[in-house]
Amino acid sequence: MKKNIRKIVLEDGSVYTGIGFGCMENRKAEIVFNTSMAGYQEILSDPSYTDQAVVMTYPLIGNYGMCEEDYETSRPSMTAMIVREYCEIPSNFRCTKTLDEVMKEYGIVGIQGIDTRKLTRHIRTVGSCRAYLVDESYDTRKAVRELWNWVPGTDAVPRVSTKEIYEFSLDPTYDTLPGIREVTGIAETKKPHVVVIDCGIKHNILRQMAARGMRLTVVPWDTPAKTIEELRPDGIFISNGPGDPTYVQETIHTIRTLMGSCPIFGICLGHQIIALACGAQTYKLKFGHRGGNHPVKNLTTGRIEITSQNHSYAVLEESLKDTGLQVTHRNLLDQTIEGLADERKAVFSVQYHPESAPGPQDSAYLFDQFMEMMH
Repeated sequence: MKKNIRKIVLEDGSVYTGIGFGCMENRKAEIVFNTSMAGYQEILSDPSYTDQAVVMTYPLIGNYGMCEEDYETSRPSMTAMIVREYCEIPSNFRCTKTLDEVMKEYGIVGIQGIDTRKLTRHIRTVGSCRAYLVDESYDTRKAVRELWNWVPGTDAVPRVSTKEIYEFSLDPTYDTLPGIREVTGIAETKKPHVVVIDCGIKHNILRQMAARGMRLTVVPWDTPAKTIEELRPDGIFISNGPGDPTYVQETIHTIRTLMGSCPIFGICLGHQIIALACGAQTYKLKFGHRGGNHPVKNLTTGRIEITSQNHSYAVLEESLKDTGLQVTHRNLLDQTIEGLADERKAVFSVQYHPESAPGPQDSAYLFDQFMEMMH
C-alpha cells in the first residue's frame, strides 16, 4: 500500500500524524473513541456513528476483514476510523473485502500509525471535540480556524433513517441466534405486530426481535402518530441513532401522543426520546460511552450486566421528577442513568445496546421482556 502521510488536527491545535488508508479526502468530524476489542465492522456500520471520527483503542484493526453478513446497515455513514495498526492482509474464510476496500467504497477516511493511547487520553481530558483529517501539507492554523467556524449538521437522523415503510423478515442465516428461546411454530396471526421507528437502526436489533416471533413494520423517524395507529401495533420500538435527541422533535411528539396506547420499548437514542417525551431533559457527556465492556446494574434484580454502548447524551436525573419514569439501570462507571420505566404506561428503555453487535449478550432478556409485555 502506498504511504500517504495524513494528519488529524483538533480544534485546540493538537496534531497527530499517521498514514492514510481508505478514503483520502479531507473531512471534518466530531472525534470520539471506542474501547471494544472486536467488532470493528459492526462499529464502522453503526448509523449512530454518523459524522464522527472513531478512535479504536484496540491496537490491531482489520485482521479478519469484512464479512457480508455482519454489516449493521447497508450504507455505513461514519466519517473516519483512526487506528494504531491497520492489517492489510486479513485472515478469515468469511472475508469478502478488506476494511480498506469498504472504507474507500463508502467514503470513510482512515488513518493508521497514530498513538491511539495518547489521543484517547487527550479526548478524555478535553472531551469529545471537532477534528479535521487532512493531508500532511494542509496548513494547521488554517485547519484550526476552519474548525472553529464549522457547525456540525443537525440532520443526521433524517439521513440514516429509512425513507419508506417496509416489512422486515428474518434471513435464514440468523434463525438460531444465541440466547433466544425457541419460537418456531408460532402462527402468523399470533405474532405480535411491532412498529419500529427507525432513527438509524442496526440490523441485529431487527434480527433479535424477528427471531423471537415479532412481526416487524419499520417506519421513518418522522412518521406521524396517526399513521402508526393505523398500522394497529401491539408494541412500538424506538431505535438507536446519531446526534442530539432534541433534534428529532417529530419523533418525540409522536411518542408523546402514543404513550399508553401499547407497550413502548426504546434503546439508546430511543431511550432519550422516551425521556424527552415524558418531560425529562438530556445533556451531553464529556466524552460519551462507547465500547463493549461497560458495567451496568439492574436496580430491579441487583444483577450486574456487561453492556455494549455508543452514545454522547444521557438523561438528566434531576429532570425526572413528575415524569412518572423510574430509574431501572445505572452505569457503575459514572452513575449515569442507563434504564427507565413507567409501568403504568407500559414504557421502558435502556441507554445501551442489548442486541450485542458487537458486545456481550448479558442484556438480550430485554427483548423477551418486550415480548412478554405485548402478550
